[in-house]
Amino acid sequence: MKLIMRYLKPFAGVVVLCIVLLFGQAMSDLSLPTLMSEIVTNGIQNGGIVEKAPKAISENGMTFITAFMTEENKQQFLNAYQLIDKDSEDANTYRKDYELLNQESIYVEKSLSKEELVPIEDSYGKAALAFVTMIQKQMEQQGGQTTEATTTDNANENFAGMTTDNLYEILPMIQAMPKEAMGTFIQTASDSDSFLHAQMGSLFTKMFYEELGVNLNHLQRTYIISTGIKMLAITFAGVIAAIAVGFLASRMSARVAQRMRRDVFSKVESFSSAEYDKFSTASLITRTTNDIQQVQMLIGMGVRMMCYAPIMGIGGIIFAVNKSVSLSWIIAVAVLILLGLIAIIFGIALPKFKSLQKLIDRLNLVSRENLSGMMVIRAFGNEGYEENRFEVANGELSKTNRFVQRTMSFMMPAMMLIMNCVTLVIVWSGSHAIAESTLQIGDMLAFMQYAMQIIMAFLMIAMMFIMVPRASVSAVRIREVLDTELEINDKKKTVSLIEEAKKNGKNVQGKIKFNDVSFRYNNAESDVLANISFTAKPGETTAFIGSTGSGKSTLINLVPRFYDVTKGNIEIDGVDIRDLKQEELRDLIGYVPQKGVLFTGDIESNIRYGKELAEIPEIDKAIEVAQAKDFVESTEEGIKTPIAQGGTNVSGGQKQRLSIARALVKKPPIYIFDDSFSALDFKTDSALRAALKKFTSDATVLIVAQRVSTIMNAEQIIVLDEGKVVGIGTHKELLATCKEYQEIAESQLSKEELA
Repeated sequence: MKLIMRYLKPFAGVVVLCIVLLFGQAMSDLSLPTLMSEIVTNGIQNGGIVEKAPKAISENGMTFITAFMTEENKQQFLNAYQLIDKDSEDANTYRKDYELLNQESIYVEKSLSKEELVPIEDSYGKAALAFVTMIQKQMEQQGGQTTEATTTDNANENFAGMTTDNLYEILPMIQAMPKEAMGTFIQTASDSDSFLHAQMGSLFTKMFYEELGVNLNHLQRTYIISTGIKMLAITFAGVIAAIAVGFLASRMSARVAQRMRRDVFSKVESFSSAEYDKFSTASLITRTTNDIQQVQMLIGMGVRMMCYAPIMGIGGIIFAVNKSVSLSWIIAVAVLILLGLIAIIFGIALPKFKSLQKLIDRLNLVSRENLSGMMVIRAFGNEGYEENRFEVANGELSKTNRFVQRTMSFMMPAMMLIMNCVTLVIVWSGSHAIAESTLQIGDMLAFMQYAMQIIMAFLMIAMMFIMVPRASVSAVRIREVLDTELEINDKKKTVSLIEEAKKNGKNVQGKIKFNDVSFRYNNAESDVLANISFTAKPGETTAFIGSTGSGKSTLINLVPRFYDVTKGNIEIDGVDIRDLKQEELRDLIGYVPQKGVLFTGDIESNIRYGKELAEIPEIDKAIEVAQAKDFVESTEEGIKTPIAQGGTNVSGGQKQRLSIARALVKKPPIYIFDDSFSALDFKTDSALRAALKKFTSDATVLIVAQRVSTIMNAEQIIVLDEGKVVGIGTHKELLATCKEYQEIAESQLSKEELA
């Protein structure tokens, strides 16, 4: 994960912005259930009345409600209102809202702060509850239906259809009631839950507003519409935040993946052959594509889920507890079950996650070998064997994937089961709380939504547990490539042959000298090349020949530093090649590999690979010298003839000639031909050597060959056997002095050709 954090560091500002937006989105989502609860409670149940104490009340209403207050509370309540005379100028301000003011004076609430309103609302609610308590007590004494506790449902049922006229009819009886009895009702109401105070207060406020002529339908409709608009606005803001986070997270993850691919590709390009031997081609391709894709998915989804889920989970718990403490145990139990479920599932699935990427490597390897070796497979009739080999790799990957997917797929139905069970328990427990007037319907619905949000938050966390292990494995594999120490590096202080030559008004000569060079591969027990010394001069051809495995290709691969010598050194114009920059060293060499490699494009683009700014005459000349002119001119499009991937649409000989032309157009001081004429017929080989002799007259030419006829005219032939030099000289000199060369020559040429 350190690798991911390192690549995310430049995007710290974007991450912070995403977190802020996610916090806004979460707050939007968390506020919606509360607003829905308010619509149900205040908008539907209370008819749009949100005040715990009325904004205005008639004189009779004031007399009635203060009758159920203590003297202290009564005085405080009266001080909170002012009497508006129906004939006063102030009355004109309130006539539109309160029609009763046209007939009689009313009390209107003064401008009070929230803190000043609290005791007023509390006194009003207690007074309303005290009246209800009195009525229920009288019903019990008269043998009516008994109730164990005062509830909102009971009050709504008992006072359904009741108006203020009904209340005022019993006002004389209430005023004549002994203070001790009234005190009992007031005390009982004071000892009751504050929840009941608010509910009874809203019930009586509705009756008082009806008396005042307030349009309750308009009040309710206005409240529901305004709250609905508020919900739409909050939802819209949440959607904007979600879209912004999605855009930023996707853009950021794509940029991180782009930089990772660039760095991995750049690192791989700097690998020497030793590093390539450590990683297979299939594995490097998987690491550059599939592994980075896993990291990209983690960042894209993780920024949203890993930040959003905790906010939703913690926020949901806080909001849910705020709605009902008594139901909080349901969430606690659900969370414990969820954590246990996640722990069990990931304990089973996690080991499989770690093996998925290696199985993808294996499948890529088998697929690559099958596709690249298709002709050989068909020639030997081994399609069945290869199909079985592919099926084994594919089957292992599919089996592991199925196991992981089946294990993880169990999570969703399990989560849904828990969610539905939680909903059922909330409804069951909440209905009892509603019946006991300790919970409102709107709060129960809001609590239910918060419970769902909490469970969904844990589901998102579970999804991250799916992605994090696999992405972590991928990140480790990517880091292995990026942190690989290169065996071949440029020195801090390097020498420039080109600059030195320019200062002296000369060109780089290209004289190559091997000084007691030895080489062995990593972890090898013995040297592949041992104590090799020779000099290859400009204007001359130095050829290498020997039996298979004698070290010819390894030797010339030391010159461009595909490997570094184990002992001794190699010099170009008297400068150790390790003192040169690798880029400059390879710029001095025209290299033609043993296996001709062409790239997707056309003939021209492949030749320009050697010299990007080559003129058409230069390209034509290189094609002519490489004996590819007839082949190129025979095509309809000439140098614009398309080349398929890997040059599969041209023959082996054509591929070699185009590879040679690519090196020739560069016109470097050094040419290396690693058995580059093996696919050519004798006639083309002879013509090519003759043309090369003239074209490379000033350059140092190194040729590895299997055929004696290819190198017999070379100024210097070096014979290798088991990594050692067993002969150096011209063709005639070696025939006379070198037994190994004699055996090779006699096996290929007749006595007349040898003479």
